[in-house]
Amino acid sequence: MEKRLLIIKQVEQEGPGYIADIFSEDGWTAEVLEMSGAGTPLPRDLDDIGGIVILGGPMNVYQEDAYPFLKDEESLIRRALIDQVPLLGICLGAQLIAKTCGAAVTRSPRKEIGWFTVMKTSEGMKDGLFRGNPQHMTVFQWHEDTFDLPGDGVLLAKGWVCANQAFRIGHSAYGLQFHIEATPEMVESWMRHETEVDVKRILRDGRRIMEIFADQGKRVVTNFRRIAESSLQYRKVISRFVDEAQRLEHG
Repeated sequence: MEKRLLIIKQVEQEGPGYIADIFSEDGWTAEVLEMSGAGTPLPRDLDDIGGIVILGGPMNVYQEDAYPFLKDEESLIRRALIDQVPLLGICLGAQLIAKTCGAAVTRSPRKEIGWFTVMKTSEGMKDGLFRGNPQHMTVFQWHEDTFDLPGDGVLLAKGWVCANQAFRIGHSAYGLQFHIEATPEMVESWMRHETEVDVKRILRDGRRIMEIFADQGKRVVTNFRRIAESSLQYRKVISRFVDEAQRLEHG
């Protein structure tokens, strides 16, 4: 098992932002797979993967006929959940995790585009993913769908337009409806062709609050790295135990 992070990138304009750099600071290797290219294979064996991040994209989870790779990502999510590989889904990635776990993904009451505040729940206040961040967090939103909370999911953060903003499945699978990875350049790129919102206001607000947003987002990514590191050490111990048990069994 290695300190290897797999990043699933849906389209060119929605990259990993700060994520790869923060993981590399602790000796992790980040591998980015872009799914919009035809025939991008996803690994079937996750033994040498320490964590998975699934990024956002402009497609919807129910557009599997137009984007068949979404089914491959759902299969990857199922394997990660079974093998207890730490998983972080952002925006579309969170919706895919919710759908894979049996929750409905539908159109939200209205699109959320721009800077919003989400509030940690009582469970979110205790969860290691948000450790060090305030109860009210500044996030960037860019989505038109929302998800129901999966049956076994724990709600970690909520919003005023879309109630379900962050959840956890099991010990280390997380879904975030909002973006925590975006750099200033990414936000400007995303807003370049938006016509439904006041882009000038969003960019102006961004210049004012970007430092706060970046600090909070980087803290979430750092916390996920720590969760992945802890899980990796646990999996290594279990693997050694299983190997030793098999050795003794076969003499």
